[in-house]
Amino acid sequence: MSAIRERIPLPVGQSFRLLRWRKNLRDVELVLSPQRSVSIVGEGEHWHYHEAFELTFFEAGEGTRFVGDQIQPFQRGDLVLLGANLPHYWHTRGQSSGWSVQWHLPPTHHFWAFPEAEMLGAYFKSAARGIQFHGPTAEVLSAQLPQLAATDGLDRLGLLLRLLATAATAPVRDQAFISVNSFSLSVASRHQTAMQATIRFLLENFRREIRLREILAVSQMSKPTFSRQFKKHSGKTLGEFLQQIRLDAACRELTETDHSVIDVALGNGFSQVSFFNRVFRRALRCNPSDYRRHGWRRGFTAPGAPIRR
Repeated sequence: MSAIRERIPLPVGQSFRLLRWRKNLRDVELVLSPQRSVSIVGEGEHWHYHEAFELTFFEAGEGTRFVGDQIQPFQRGDLVLLGANLPHYWHTRGQSSGWSVQWHLPPTHHFWAFPEAEMLGAYFKSAARGIQFHGPTAEVLSAQLPQLAATDGLDRLGLLLRLLATAATAPVRDQAFISVNSFSLSVASRHQTAMQATIRFLLENFRREIRLREILAVSQMSKPTFSRQFKKHSGKTLGEFLQQIRLDAACRELTETDHSVIDVALGNGFSQVSFFNRVFRRALRCNPSDYRRHGWRRGFTAPGAPIRR
């Protein structure tokens, strides 16, 4: 699934940018100082990537998070670090609010002349797979992010460095990789618009049977070209991608409604209940009834891979 490359211009006199949104990921504020902010159009609701690193925290909201080759449910408190050129996208349900800080420190940047920066360089490389924070580290980082809005100048830069140090020195138990594979898209694809339309079509229609000819009509690609581009940029085949979206929706319905397992399966695009049960057990290591009984809300994917040092 190809992504749109977002260009991130830095505010004049600032080495990074702080974003805040209060209702949705389109209507975003660029926070310039405690007294000043300007409205910009956010790209969080589109499959995109950028050279800048990004730390994003959801104060409120829920939905599905797409990072690299992983599709996972997220909810209030979600906090992730995204590496340079790592494709990502949030499909939110209803309103959301949160903070995001973005910075770009290429290898030629003078920052790397400081010996103390060496540890950050190694840590940033691991962010190519995306990192989700948990536990005490997530609590500290989520408190530090809003503090950036209350300062400017050297004080704000100092807070950013403290935030980066918190992330880089976090205990292994408080971090987990998101994407199975590393991604770094650095060249824009001529198939961007077509693949963007395709993912939106899938999200809007996954509850019914979707035929390949419909996908090819939306993307306006040949079958070989579509298959190649989709696998290259999402790390999954179309069937795997669609199955994961359907499982995510089914998991939510099992925990949030009293609909029967049969209705959940058929209502989320599975044509046969037996196939749904088989896929569910393979992904969750339990059956749908047990999932509902225990009230599990961790999503259908396996827990993220732990960070190892």
